[in-house]
Amino acid sequence: MKNKVRYMIQAAAAVFFNGFATGFIKGRIFRGKTKGICIPVLNCYSCPGAVAACPIGSLQAVLGSRNSKFSFYVLGTMMLFGVILGRAICGFLCPFGFIQELIYKIKTPKIKIPQKIDRPLRYLKYVVLIVLVIVLPLFLTNEFGMGNPYYCKWLCPVGTLEGGLPLVLMNDSLKKAVGLLFSWKVGILVVILILSVLIYRPFCKYLCPLGAFYGLFNRISFVKLDINRDKCVECGLCEKTCKMNVSVLKNINSTECIRCGECKSACPKQAIDIKSLTRDVKSQETSAEE
Repeated sequence: MKNKVRYMIQAAAAVFFNGFATGFIKGRIFRGKTKGICIPVLNCYSCPGAVAACPIGSLQAVLGSRNSKFSFYVLGTMMLFGVILGRAICGFLCPFGFIQELIYKIKTPKIKIPQKIDRPLRYLKYVVLIVLVIVLPLFLTNEFGMGNPYYCKWLCPVGTLEGGLPLVLMNDSLKKAVGLLFSWKVGILVVILILSVLIYRPFCKYLCPLGAFYGLFNRISFVKLDINRDKCVECGLCEKTCKMNVSVLKNINSTECIRCGECKSACPKQAIDIKSLTRDVKSQETSAEE
């Protein structure tokens, strides 16, 4: 039941972030004032239905520019999202995470990546964040001081799925203009979607730079998980249930946790709870009154 509620929230978020239905009908991009506002998830600016800007795309666009105030706005917005929700954004709001989860439900034998391979691969998303999102756009600039959005251009499967494919399919002129780069991006998307049938959220685990960024805030975010050690019997069911392969008993607020709540649902002793800043404040006020 809890998973169904989460899926409903994910679906509603996908519709909300891509609410410009006319864009899908006419094959054109929304250019209203809200396009200057960053939303908390990967959601391609070029998607015909997108009503706001992708934070990673925005960050790349401004890193090489001289408009430092806007740069701080984008980074500050991302940090605010991270501090408030951490990777709960990945678990509840991200459309591409939702798509991966739905594909994973296809009934096929699943692949469990061995820890000695899985752990090093987890660092790939930080390499993507540092190199493709930050370093290259910042330092590889043209004579006008502008850098290319390397992540969006060479890797992002979300942009291909939400922006590239719909626009190409709906515009004959774009169909004639596509070349090797577009084929490369489509190939990446296809590989990730195939892997999503076999592995739970492979893009989130290994390649997503936004997930890497939000993960840095998991320990300090307003929303996090907590284990009541008085109730916990260390049966390990929470860790067996976790599809993100988090060592729940050792580090429940790991950078890999997307706050999906499956560990909480699996706990037979109800020892896992979702904490928030507001609840902590209320608890302290109650204790003080007593």
